[in-house]
Amino acid sequence: MRKIGSILLLFVALVACNKTKDNTYKVTVNVDGVEDGKKVYLQKPVDGQRPEVLDTLEVKEGSFEFSGETEGPEMHYLYFEGIRGVLPIILEEGNISVTAYKDSLNFSKIEGTPSNEDFTAFIQNSRNIRKKMMDIQKQGMEAQQKGDTVTLNTLKETFEEVQQEAKDYEQDFVANNKDSYISLLVIQQMMRTKSKTPEEVNTLFKGLSEDIRNTEMGKSIAKELGDIDKLAIGAIAPDFSAPTPDGETISLKESLGKVTILDFWAAWCKPCRAENPNLVALYKEYHDKGLNVVGVSLDRKAEDWKKAIEEDQLPWKHMSNLKFWQDPIAQLYNIRSIPATYILDEDGKIIAKDLRGEALNEKIASLLQ
Repeated sequence: MRKIGSILLLFVALVACNKTKDNTYKVTVNVDGVEDGKKVYLQKPVDGQRPEVLDTLEVKEGSFEFSGETEGPEMHYLYFEGIRGVLPIILEEGNISVTAYKDSLNFSKIEGTPSNEDFTAFIQNSRNIRKKMMDIQKQGMEAQQKGDTVTLNTLKETFEEVQQEAKDYEQDFVANNKDSYISLLVIQQMMRTKSKTPEEVNTLFKGLSEDIRNTEMGKSIAKELGDIDKLAIGAIAPDFSAPTPDGETISLKESLGKVTILDFWAAWCKPCRAENPNLVALYKEYHDKGLNVVGVSLDRKAEDWKKAIEEDQLPWKHMSNLKFWQDPIAQLYNIRSIPATYILDEDGKIIAKDLRGEALNEKIASLLQ
């Protein structure tokens, strides 16, 4: 009896030694082919900025370990010195085991905690769907070379079905994994790519468990969804004031025309610069009929901003706080990518959003002709 009791106590002790304390994580990384002494940087993503380096680690005999505390699941990256790309890893309570592959970080294995295993499964299933698309595209190229229009039409329909499968998979994953941190990542991706309407995203988000919605990322998404409602078509665009290139401070309200294009751009943004000639032509054609443009730049340097205005010959009003993605106007309008546009009526009501090229031309023409 004493012997059984001793064995039981030993078993409990071993389990206790292998279990992390509450709110702590331990990560063990094995990486083949990386020389001893190579640095590995633990990074935390920061919205709109370069990732923040939290720790610098060193490979010894093909492995390294690190540990810490966490209040909940949170995405981080491992950047290996001399290796292209980063390895995403979710730090959360528990023991996390990583098998990293030097030449293919994307195929590394991360195990041991629920979020990392969910992430691995989601990526693998997404990869399988993407492979189907690539196979169809390859078959399509072969059929096109042979002039086989019947096969091409069939493949087109099949490709559209697989595209729908990809969208359905994301939605089904969120609906069926209400307690998974990965569902937040999927929702965030839906919002970035606009593959779902804000209403659809909001419904999926509200279906998640309270614990997941109360994580740091969950709270950020909740705020963003609330901001989307404030910026919906039909809402009054939030007013703001900011400095002009000459140092004068002006407001959106005093800059409104009969129709106003609120244009978020930057000198460093190539798509923005490519769109500028179209916007200039549109302004010249319709300014006398009531079109105004207000440019809000996400530049960091005044000289870059002013030089781009001069080079692209942008004759309308410009504002900027020169704070990059941290510009308070960009944050007020929930700007996550540029170029971004809002079309406003004379009262500042939002009529349309994110139109460019011919679609923008047609909308302005319909409003002012």
